[in-house]
Amino acid sequence: MKPRICVLRADGTNCDAETAYAFDKAGGQAELVHVNELRTKARNLRDYQILAIPGGFSYGDDIASGKILAVELISYLRSEIEEFVGRSDTLVIGICNGFQVLVRTGLLPFRNMGNMQATLTANDSGRFECRWVSLLPELASNCVFTKNIEGPIELQIAHGEGKFFTDDVTLGQIEANHLVALRYAEDYKIAQSYPANPNGSLNNIAGICDQTGRIFGLMPHPERFVELTQHPNWRRSTTAQPQGLQIFQNAISFTEGA
Repeated sequence: MKPRICVLRADGTNCDAETAYAFDKAGGQAELVHVNELRTKARNLRDYQILAIPGGFSYGDDIASGKILAVELISYLRSEIEEFVGRSDTLVIGICNGFQVLVRTGLLPFRNMGNMQATLTANDSGRFECRWVSLLPELASNCVFTKNIEGPIELQIAHGEGKFFTDDVTLGQIEANHLVALRYAEDYKIAQSYPANPNGSLNNIAGICDQTGRIFGLMPHPERFVELTQHPNWRRSTTAQPQGLQIFQNAISFTEGA
């Protein structure tokens, strides 16, 4: 039986169909689930192996990006989510707005739900950044989603609040525990400045995971590169397969073997 993926959506989510398509293409069985269906128990998180929180502008990003959905998850679904992530056979991925949600719930970086220890704030450029960027996976990370992915890879970004920011102590803990999974890059090296680092993220962080490697958040959109023809330079590319697809394939392989 194919692993089941709960692609969570709310008002303003707009990357849910693409995320479901990516998981289906990777070999899973994705279902679009509105957050209200979980709140009313019409659907149960226990029935899934992967929780995906896709990109978009949940609830219009009122107050702050991802804030309202994060509060909703903490207030109404805390026990279900804590039970879900407490299992050894489950995964969670948050993409762009989903990453913002995971950070605001406290699930990232330290899986401490209700205790927000980092943020994703306004880009240093002061504007919405929408383009392709280069990324380097961190070899020391135990992130399930980026396992065996050799960099650099290219993915698209589309965000106005993507700057990863936290205090020095928390940042040190993130680095010491190898929780950084992806960094912005340039010419096969870690990016040093804008525009290679599109938002001013501390330590060029593009994606992080928790210590188990099973909860992953990233600002770039891997679901937008699961077909070779999605890359703007696909006719000249020598890439054997679309570079976002392996992230979803890794997730499916993990749940099938769990």
